Amino acid sequence: MKRAVYPGTFDPITNGHADLVMRASRLFDHVIVGVAKDTAKNTVCGLTERVELARVALDAIPNVEIVPFEGLLVHFCQEHNAGIVIRGLRAVSDFEFEFQLASMNRRLAPDIETIFLTPAERYAFISSTLVREIARLGGDVSEFVHPEVQRMLSSKHCA
Repeated sequence: MKRAVYPGTFDPITNGHADLVMRASRLFDHVIVGVAKDTAKNTVCGLTERVELARVALDAIPNVEIVPFEGLLVHFCQEHNAGIVIRGLRAVSDFEFEFQLASMNRRLAPDIETIFLTPAERYAFISSTLVREIARLGGDVSEFVHPEVQRMLSSKHCA
């Protein structure tokens, strides 16, 4: 069985993330969406909220599991018997950073491969950072996120 991990902070999970998970679910038997606890980012939502929102947003995809994690991604992959890391590339500007991550992960765990997927064109410009900023300034994010994510952002329910 081919298992893959799609890691991220998912703060918040966007329709672009969901698109990549859907694409990955057609390529792999089981996709684990790893919601990272350890991050240098200042997240709007805590880990529990981010995991729950990911579960809601991805509920319709049957071979997907949402799992929180902390520590090194390669250790998480090994713990879950996943030999593939999925990363999204929206634009050329993402490539340098993603290439660096993939190279370091390969150095740490040569048996784990990284696969890059691109989102549908209608999602290529969406980022969690932009969605948070639009929501913070009172803008409409309904076309970028699941309705539950939009409700959370508009209520500023996460701290």
